[in-house]
Amino acid sequence: MGAPILVEVKENMKSPVDIALEELKRGVLPITIRRTLPDGTYQDIPLKWLLEGEKE
Repeated sequence: MGAPILVEVKENMKSPVDIALEELKRGVLPITIRRTLPDGTYQDIPLKWLLEGEKE
């Protein structure tokens, strides 16, 4: 879809999915989830925070 590649592409990366998984694994994706709270305010949660528990 035209997004820039954020990691070095190696020979074993055959598809865009392989590249995306490597970007996810390295924590370089600039994605933030915005959670709306009941009082109308919101909380921004970086994807990195959500994935930190996965490494343990």
